[in-house]
Amino acid sequence: MYKVYVDGQYGTTGLEINKRLEGRTDIELLKMDESKRKDNAERARLINTADIVFLCLPDDASREAVSFLENPNTRLIDASTAHRTSDGWVYGIPELSKERRNEIKTAKKVTNPGCFATGFVALMYPLVLQGIVAATYPVTCNSITGYSGRGKKWIDEFEAGDGEILSSPCFYALELNHKHLPEMQKHSGLSNPPIFTPVIANFYRGMTVAIPLYPHLFGKKQNARELCSFFSDYYGGQKFVKVLPFNSQENFELGFLNATACNNTNNLEILIFGGDERILAVSRLDNLGKGASGAAVQNMNIMLGLNEETGLK
Repeated sequence: MYKVYVDGQYGTTGLEINKRLEGRTDIELLKMDESKRKDNAERARLINTADIVFLCLPDDASREAVSFLENPNTRLIDASTAHRTSDGWVYGIPELSKERRNEIKTAKKVTNPGCFATGFVALMYPLVLQGIVAATYPVTCNSITGYSGRGKKWIDEFEAGDGEILSSPCFYALELNHKHLPEMQKHSGLSNPPIFTPVIANFYRGMTVAIPLYPHLFGKKQNARELCSFFSDYYGGQKFVKVLPFNSQENFELGFLNATACNNTNNLEILIFGGDERILAVSRLDNLGKGASGAAVQNMNIMLGLNEETGLK
């Protein structure tokens, strides 16, 4: 039986991971007494006792936790932004390639992608890799997400009654320097970061990530239908990345695309809209699922050689 410890078990992602792990008979979930939350000696003991450690912490605390590591057999999955572009860490989207899945399987340190970055990289990485979109393409990206993406403090404040600020959907990160940009650029293979404009709205979880594209700028000519076929082939056989048929766009009521359809799953859906002159590539996911805790558990399953879907169906 594998020993698993969640460092930061009381935060949003930590709570979600615990929820997904509770009741599993193939792991022993190590718990820290709440009274010892700031006891670094106890944290270090648990980290070095576990086979897998999830780091669900602010960046500085995550780096501190890594410094406690002494056991060469302990393996880390970091859900913070601290190591997403660092050497020595494997970026945890196994669907990107067979090689990436194998890297995760043998890795000592896996960095869990950000929620926006997961949707973005799932779209852009194959396009850049296959030469459909040049690395120098001036990419823009728009996204809408539920308010849980801002973390426990924001959730507590919002649900305590300070919801007036979200009386309408709101753009944020208006300095155009969102913390996910470095990983979005690096792990998609782009020469420059995208112009990224996220929107937060008055619903708890769920998100869409949308990238508008001009086919006449492609390195390989593709219209919208052909691009949908490309993604279907690229992600064929994946358990959690699903490309919806091109004509499925006709089934959306009144032409609207709901951001919550993948909630409480570990699925990421890819949808392609448009025609010969303009394309909109969209990914849809649960920001707390495939965008955080679900992806972390999936990576753990791969690292331990377990069925990838265990605890995630």
